[in-house]
Amino acid sequence: MFNELFTPRFAQPAGSPIRELFPYLSRPGMISFAGGYPSPELFDAEGLREASARALTDGAASLQYGPTEGMPRLRNALAEHVAGRGIRCTAADVLVTTGSQQAFDLLVRVFVQPGDVVYVETPAYPATIQTLRLAGAAIQEVPVDEDGLDTTRLAVMLEAAPRTRRPKLLYCVPTFSNPCGTLLPTARRQRLVELARQYGFVVVEDDPYGELTFSDDATEPLYCHGAGPAGACNPVIYLSSLSKTVAPALRVGWMIAPPEVLRRCAIAKQTADLCTSPLNQLIAAEYFASGRYLATVRHARAEYRRRMEAMVGALERDLPGRVRLVRPKGGMFVWVAHDAGVDPQSLFCACVEAGVLFVPGRAFYPCNPDPHTMRLSFAAPGVDDILEGVSRLTRAFDAALAVGVEHAL
Repeated sequence: MFNELFTPRFAQPAGSPIRELFPYLSRPGMISFAGGYPSPELFDAEGLREASARALTDGAASLQYGPTEGMPRLRNALAEHVAGRGIRCTAADVLVTTGSQQAFDLLVRVFVQPGDVVYVETPAYPATIQTLRLAGAAIQEVPVDEDGLDTTRLAVMLEAAPRTRRPKLLYCVPTFSNPCGTLLPTARRQRLVELARQYGFVVVEDDPYGELTFSDDATEPLYCHGAGPAGACNPVIYLSSLSKTVAPALRVGWMIAPPEVLRRCAIAKQTADLCTSPLNQLIAAEYFASGRYLATVRHARAEYRRRMEAMVGALERDLPGRVRLVRPKGGMFVWVAHDAGVDPQSLFCACVEAGVLFVPGRAFYPCNPDPHTMRLSFAAPGVDDILEGVSRLTRAFDAALAVGVEHAL
């Protein structure tokens, strides 16, 4: 009965390719480079405990329903917070969401009808692809290189597209992208904004990793390049969250956008969850007020850099000539292309057997996957586990190559 009643989009829906790997995590001794999870060792549990206690002193506010747009204290705190990265806005420009993934889902609901064209930097975050597919969007891939989204290729695509097939939205993670860890240079940021204005599309900047930099060089969000002179329309909508810097369980994200966008997204949010948890919002606001945020982020930057260097160094040492990668300048991921002579499925199975897990690269392509790629996260495992995991990965390469030789014979 039920199968006859589902909408076409949910007749045979594809789940998250990363969450489908979860059953492997329960195997004893498995070392996971798969999930983009922050390290639990870096959670400031004491600071969050204190912030929670302060938030609960006002039970009427923290335990009651709250405004859909977000609690005023947190919206003010977020406006002050992003000012440190160069974004000029007020609390009225901020919509609090249940993670930045909800923010993107709201934008898709507000902007995208079935068949509408949406450009996505590729390789891309799988949940973005999943959201757009369920919305019936016509996804087109914009390639990336070692510096991120290729704006020269983008310009060629836009010029060649008929007016009726130009994108409504372009999704990108310009700062330490997921999965590639790339950092879009200033010149490309400026060019991307120019193209958005010229061809009339909205750039969705997802920025959950921007503060996890491994250098002292400050990088302004793409949003800042779109601000322009007073009164000019900013074609960039900015999304971020506290999941990677404070704690995923807070489920606190936010969107910065013009009033006409925020109003429609707030209405869409009303039909989803009414409001993001007021208790969690006030915990986040108290945590900002405590002054502990900056120290927490600085600690995370140093530790993630140490883990990244351990992973990249081990890959370059143990698999020379068999893998290609670009050393990330921040974030949580290393994107790896491997020897085309190794069968990807054999390699994945050999890794599971060896006790190490990664995300196969095909999960990050909406249309034309490169099977000889993989995403490795260095954030959650410690250095010892990283070194052991790369050792297991190396043994799995040998095993997969041996399987290929057997099949050839």
